[in-house]
Amino acid sequence: MANPYESFNLHTTSEKFYIEACDHGSTDVLTIDRVSMEMTLTVRRDIPPSAVTQPICGVMGTIRLVAGMYLVVITKKKKVGDLLGHAVWKALDFDVISYKKTVLHLTDNQMQDNKAFLSMMNSVLHTDGFYFATDYDLTHTLQRLANTSPEFQEMSLLERVREKLSFSCCINGKVFEWNIISRRSCFRAGVRYYVRGIDSEGHAANFVETEQIVQYNGSKASFVQTRGSIPFYWSQRPNLKYKPKPQISKTINHMDGFQRHFDSQIILYGRQVILNLINQKGSEKPLELAFDKMVTSLGNSMIKYVAFDFHKECSRMRWHRLQILVDMVAEMQDEFGYFLVDVDGKVLLQQEGTFRSNCMDCLDRTNVIQSLLARRSLQSQLQRMGVLHMGQQIEDQADFEKIYKNAWADNANACAKQYAGTGALKTDFTRTGKRTQWGLLMDGWNSMIRYYKNNFSDGFRQDSIDLFLGNYAVDEADLTTPLREPKDWKFLTLPIIMVVAFSMCIICLLMAGDTWTETLAYVLFWGTASVVTAGVILFNGRDFVDAPKLVQKEKLD
Repeated sequence: MANPYESFNLHTTSEKFYIEACDHGSTDVLTIDRVSMEMTLTVRRDIPPSAVTQPICGVMGTIRLVAGMYLVVITKKKKVGDLLGHAVWKALDFDVISYKKTVLHLTDNQMQDNKAFLSMMNSVLHTDGFYFATDYDLTHTLQRLANTSPEFQEMSLLERVREKLSFSCCINGKVFEWNIISRRSCFRAGVRYYVRGIDSEGHAANFVETEQIVQYNGSKASFVQTRGSIPFYWSQRPNLKYKPKPQISKTINHMDGFQRHFDSQIILYGRQVILNLINQKGSEKPLELAFDKMVTSLGNSMIKYVAFDFHKECSRMRWHRLQILVDMVAEMQDEFGYFLVDVDGKVLLQQEGTFRSNCMDCLDRTNVIQSLLARRSLQSQLQRMGVLHMGQQIEDQADFEKIYKNAWADNANACAKQYAGTGALKTDFTRTGKRTQWGLLMDGWNSMIRYYKNNFSDGFRQDSIDLFLGNYAVDEADLTTPLREPKDWKFLTLPIIMVVAFSMCIICLLMAGDTWTETLAYVLFWGTASVVTAGVILFNGRDFVDAPKLVQKEKLD
């Protein structure tokens, strides 16, 4: 692999961008022509003295918007830790720089659209969760890296294409490195209610691979788990109701995508144990029944299905009952094992399978279970490495246990913010090992914020993700974009009528008429008008939510 660079300067002239590597001994300069967009490798002496210079930490890439091409650079970073001796950085701030020197060639509408697209780009860039290392591949697990070909090892990190938390810990006076890395898939990416289930290629929504890595005295061990939306075709579009009813497609052949999903999982991870944590009654029940039936129909001995009604089992604060599930799958976890390599690089153990956990969002319930399974694996790893003595339990190591719980809670929050728009629920249990009244209150607050975002701002967030990932490509030649689709008359008219009617109802109560019957008549009239209008709005809920505009999502219901 080519030697990496750590720091850069961006030199800008009216004709070109010059990206200079500033590391000691380096002379390379990447030159980008702002007109032809051609990229060439030159040397430092080719940079004009008149160029405007700014330090940058890296280049994210380029993207085409209405005004033309833009260069996306990282302008601020923070070191978050080390992984196996390699520095890991978090990108904190960015700059989106136009190739064009002016936007005067655009119409007023195009300028507004370009401004909206820039806002979308900045929305994604400033969503917490961009990490990078210049000399280590964060995108693959230890086991995958150990099993790759020499040709793959020689590739640059860019050519390979694939939440990082890092801690230095101490138990029994023995210092070891402990890390959690969560890798969110770029396939079927999006926000909570607009991206559910799978696509035709078998890619699941909100699919995240989480790897726990421990290093001690040169030995390295890792344990991998996955999470992802229930892998068949279903939707749960926002409609102003607190919890929209899930809809399973009745027209699409589920088994094709379902089999593709698990075929790819088995190739990547080996045997699969599905931990389905959704409710087994109410609106979630049909999903559980369908999932069970499809696993049975597939008839693959590499896949085992375990249903555990998280909410039922843990109702009335009985969180100790989670141990039922851990004990239920303990034998399978022991069979899967974990990946272990010694100080000489010799592979001693391979992980033979993974737990694929899901709830409805694959966030809150899922993270709780994953943290418990990861702790059980870590217990075995630390004993094997000689950090823990025989008979010692991680739970009894107070200092490390605090680090462990907070790290998994932070991991939950990072995954949840990207998919649901808020931090995770139930993190009080992950942080403290018990459910608290304050935790319940914070869950209520986060649920309210999720309701607002899911109904009134997630369309914009989904469009931002689709633009960032290239699912929607802007064409400079187009005079109009999907952003300018007109709203239905109901969108503006009915809310105004409801607000006016409700206001008149309050005014009638505050400014009583000559008789109580007159006051009552006015209150009843305006109150009925506001209630009826609110009912019509709820009945047509999908017309009033903020829906994505750039990419037409599948209509599965």
